[in-house]
Amino acid sequence: MERFALPRIAVPEEKPHLEGKTEPHVVAEDFSVFYRANEAVVKVSMEIPRGLVTAIIGPSGCGKSTFLRALNRMNDLIPGCRTAGKLYFDGQDIYGPNVDVVALRQRIGMVFQKPNPFPKSVFENVIYGPRILGIRNRSELAEIAERSLVRAALWEEVNDRLNENALGLSGGQQQRLCIARALAVDPEILLMDEPTSALDPRSTARIEDLIGELRGNYTIVLVTHNMQQAARVSDLTAFLYEGVLVEFGETRRLFTKPRKKETEDYITGRFG
Repeated sequence: MERFALPRIAVPEEKPHLEGKTEPHVVAEDFSVFYRANEAVVKVSMEIPRGLVTAIIGPSGCGKSTFLRALNRMNDLIPGCRTAGKLYFDGQDIYGPNVDVVALRQRIGMVFQKPNPFPKSVFENVIYGPRILGIRNRSELAEIAERSLVRAALWEEVNDRLNENALGLSGGQQQRLCIARALAVDPEILLMDEPTSALDPRSTARIEDLIGELRGNYTIVLVTHNMQQAARVSDLTAFLYEGVLVEFGETRRLFTKPRKKETEDYITGRFG
């Protein structure tokens, strides 16, 4: 199949309108990410609204995960990686000189593609972040653990197994434990990078239900290859191709009436 060519610029999109819920939590302005000479994210401009679920779709290697990791500066750990343009969180430049990256990652948590619990007890996994932040009181840590596990829809399944090794949980339970661990430090934004790609259909459905339950309390940015998943769980969808933001808008509209031919070709399976 012949690949179509996209212009190497981001075309400004009309801002989504979601019943007045458009207060931006994150704003990208001509934001780019480079791996040495390679521009992996190309002058992306978009506003991610507070309290909603924004999905990022596109074929492998299109810059989805790179953009996601830029939101809490995980790309700082990659040699030769640099950024250009602006990326704002609550009006503050994420890449500004005075940003405390540790504090930033507390406010912008992340769940990775594969469940990565620590080889510790369920309880110690959840309260790892609060301990790092200096909380030592056992009763306070217990309250945080219960609250986080409840939010992650895991408490009923593990409340009698808190002292058992987390590696003994099922894959789906491990991923929800990682979500609980992220929630334990009270983030404002939760980044999810293909959080169900390693899970079975039942566990995937549970994670998707959980995303719906967390909507409103957290701003969620979800990278997914699964377009059906994006359609099911997100309020907004951004389509990236070769690092370019091709289209960004309300999920229902983007999947039923895409404005760009490239978007239609991708969501109908003509490429990708």
